Amino acid sequence: MFQTFKTLPQMLAAFPTEQSAIDHLTAIRWANGKFCPLCGNADEKKIGTLTGTNTHKCYVCRKRFSIKVGTIFQDTKLPLRTWFAAIWMITNHPKGIASTTLATDLGITQKTAWFVLHRLRHAARTDSFNAPLSGEVEVDETFVGGREHNKHQSKKTGNKRGHSVELKTVVMGLVQRGGEIRAGVIDNARAGTLRPIVEANVAKGSTVYTDEHQGYNDLRHNYDHQRINHRKGEYARGKATTNAVESLWALFKRQYHGTHHWISPKHMDAYLNEMTFRLNRRDLDKGQRVNGLLAQIEGPLPYKALIA
Repeated sequence: MFQTFKTLPQMLAAFPTEQSAIDHLTAIRWANGKFCPLCGNADEKKIGTLTGTNTHKCYVCRKRFSIKVGTIFQDTKLPLRTWFAAIWMITNHPKGIASTTLATDLGITQKTAWFVLHRLRHAARTDSFNAPLSGEVEVDETFVGGREHNKHQSKKTGNKRGHSVELKTVVMGLVQRGGEIRAGVIDNARAGTLRPIVEANVAKGSTVYTDEHQGYNDLRHNYDHQRINHRKGEYARGKATTNAVESLWALFKRQYHGTHHWISPKHMDAYLNEMTFRLNRRDLDKGQRVNGLLAQIEGPLPYKALIA
């Protein structure tokens, strides 16, 4: 199993052939029983494997398929061992990995590496949550974008707006102390946007810590709402602090500026998915994080859909 591995070479040594990687993916994807990705048939007696091949056949819809069909690996021309290496890197590098670096490490083109990483970010997404955050939850929003002094002269907004947020992407994060992290792009930082997100993700009656932003004013009706006033130089008052969620933004901005240098607003959510996937599995060992991503690869992401 992956959890005994500490390095990428150890992992690749455990999967010396493409067949061994296919077998491992098959074991993970069909851990709860065989099913047809084309028609949904889950009767194992009606799913067979053609002798001497990696091709399966469903005797309900009468179609053939490989274990990659219906996953992020669908239609890929790359070996699964190459995908496994990419998964190792994206799940274990704290600040992610640039497509240019991945291309060099794996011997593929930058365009292919970019597509690979976005498919993996697609797999890292969380479509729904099993339970709301509870207990003590820190909430904060921030603005992400290029630094003014790094922009080309024609792109600058002017000295009077040297720290302008008008051309940046607004993101919101929620951190349960000792628990899960959630983050995503939001339309704006107004109360009408912030409050419904908190209510959808945090159990009523929980303690919610925020800064002094007025968009959080109405949280007092459903939560024990405690605030920190940064404008007055306050960063902690007893247990009241937003240091954890602010550390989340510090890490993401280091990934943004240090690793990727720029992220399209269109794809910002995908990069947040990647970061929160790693952080929510920070207590697992490296191999378990790889298996964790392999366990949620359902749903293909065609290139045309990605760039649409």
